[in-house]
Amino acid sequence: MKKSGTKKYSLRSGVLCVKNKCIHCCIETRMPLSRLDIKRISKLDYWLEDFAIKTKEGWRLKNRFGRCVFLLEGGCKIYRHRPEGCMLYPLVYDENSGKIVLDNLCPYRYEFKVGKDDNQKLKSLLERLGKEG
Repeated sequence: MKKSGTKKYSLRSGVLCVKNKCIHCCIETRMPLSRLDIKRISKLDYWLEDFAIKTKEGWRLKNRFGRCVFLLEGGCKIYRHRPEGCMLYPLVYDENSGKIVLDNLCPYRYEFKVGKDDNQKLKSLLERLGKEG
């Protein structure tokens, strides 16, 4: 639970993740990739097969040794260019409740400031992924 007076950070800032060196969401990731994510990452001179895996639902970030392929000792190798789903995390869609929620996996979830625009961005991303998949 959030302590009163604790500063909250925007999702996209990533301040909490970097500050706390948190990589929970990078372990055994199942992060979906949109066409825009793939295009953005490919422009960094990565081959699709190096960072993505095709599933029946669509493209996802690849894991190597149980960790996201972009996770290094010091954090995410492509942090400024990370997938949109990574930028919006810990905001996720819970299939059981049918609602957008903060992922219980994230130990800092209550320290993020979530705006209506963040919810809308996640809805738009999910719609795009559904059409692309």
